[in-house]
Amino acid sequence: MQKRLLAIAPEPGYSPHIGVLVSTMQRCRERTIQMVQGLSIAQLDYLFDPQDNSIGALLLHIASLDVAFQEITFRGRNCMDVPELVAKWQVPMYLDDPARQQVRGNPIDYYLRELATVREATLSQFRQYDDEWLWRTSQENDDLYVNNYHYWYHVYEDEINHRGEISWKLSRMPAL
Repeated sequence: MQKRLLAIAPEPGYSPHIGVLVSTMQRCRERTIQMVQGLSIAQLDYLFDPQDNSIGALLLHIASLDVAFQEITFRGRNCMDVPELVAKWQVPMYLDDPARQQVRGNPIDYYLRELATVREATLSQFRQYDDEWLWRTSQENDDLYVNNYHYWYHVYEDEINHRGEISWKLSRMPAL
């Protein structure tokens, strides 16, 4: 039997703390992909009730958070101020009625490609920064300051939460 190592450790090519963040984000993403690989369009589109979000919408929402925090942390702007990003990402970002109605009919390869493309852009940007950048804070509002590490922690924290939601859906979904 071949032994495997599961560890969170600095990824090569990044500063030490960014490398640990990248390792964490990548382990999280690997588990998400394992969970959804092979799902049918019917499974990806399934809604339990009128307020539910489909697995497909959740996957695009996960990708949209990478996009949003790329804009905030790498470019210092809100992605909702960038028209081309609004056109592509606003619907899955908010997971409301438009997401339930518009994010439909796509095969799993579409969602996996979007997740991979967006994440590769994130990883490429991370390679350009050092740990000092990771700890840098910015003012969110009058009484809240947030560092870049917290923004990116939120990205994988949200993914883990939605992965739990996906797991629940898959365990209760009728045979489709």
